[in-house]
Amino acid sequence: MRSHVAVFVSVLLAELGDKTQLATLIFATNPDVSRIGVFLAAAAALVISSGVAVLVGSQLGEWLPARQLKMVAGLAFIVIGLWVIWSR
Repeated sequence: MRSHVAVFVSVLLAELGDKTQLATLIFATNPDVSRIGVFLAAAAALVISSGVAVLVGSQLGEWLPARQLKMVAGLAFIVIGLWVIWSR
């Protein structure tokens, strides 16, 4: 259960204020578009992208040890963070 909470909190915090959320916000400002439709489309997109991540992650997990995957993921986050900082 603890790992599920960690996944939930990590994904929630990662999604807050990101480009996906901002795009959803912009679509929701259009008075000609159903708010529930925007919500359902955005939620479905997140569910599908998460499903792809789980499938890819489970396949990678069969080839690489968890420690190496964590190291690669951590380094990727650092690289992305540095890129965001320096891309201004």
